[in-house]
Amino acid sequence: MTAVVTMGADSKSNNWALKESIKHVRQNLKIFPALGIHPSLIDASTVDVDVRFVEDNISKVVTVGEIGLDYWYKAVRKDEDKKALQRATFARLLEIAEKHGRPVSIHSRGAWADCVNMTIEVGVEKAVFHWFTGSSDDLKKILDNGFYVSASPALAYSREHRAIIENAPLERILLETDSPVSYKGEVADPSFVLKALAAVAELKKEKQETIAEVTTENAEVVFGIGRPSLRL
Repeated sequence: MTAVVTMGADSKSNNWALKESIKHVRQNLKIFPALGIHPSLIDASTVDVDVRFVEDNISKVVTVGEIGLDYWYKAVRKDEDKKALQRATFARLLEIAEKHGRPVSIHSRGAWADCVNMTIEVGVEKAVFHWFTGSSDDLKKILDNGFYVSASPALAYSREHRAIIENAPLERILLETDSPVSYKGEVADPSFVLKALAAVAELKKEKQETIAEVTTENAEVVFGIGRPSLRL
């Protein structure tokens, strides 16, 4: 079986994730849904409804995500009200995940320390910090609390991301594509997980088969999913 964990980011993508997860896209593919509210897509006028939707459907998902904070956007950097709305929404979603025993997938650009500290404070047991580029101190907190980081194809050019993956033990790394973002002008799709795989194998000086085996086991532990196959 080939498995894909697909993240929701707003009302539209959350509904899509739920609907696609019950379809047989092809015989050997299983889509596991996640529901979340991306910090860049928080709408103050609908946030209560959007948060309620996540909790109402929590039994159908393998993780709460994509959620988190992003202070990088120009409209947010100097706007404390927008930062406060992000933090309040993130806290509510963390609390839902903790209450229902779900892991979280966290976006933390420009707000690395706040994301790490809030996740620890709420008491979430399992968390994946995706495409993480925070400080070594932030990474230490992530590892000390039993959390994970995920490696994306951005390893090909992001020094900060490479530093995180170099310093994280393989037993705490997952692979991701962050689809459908653009990597140097090339729009990612789920097959780009092989680019992340190759980059991690290069950094860790390990065979791709070893990286695939260990990161698949990590995904099983975090998301509680059955064993997929990763075609090399």
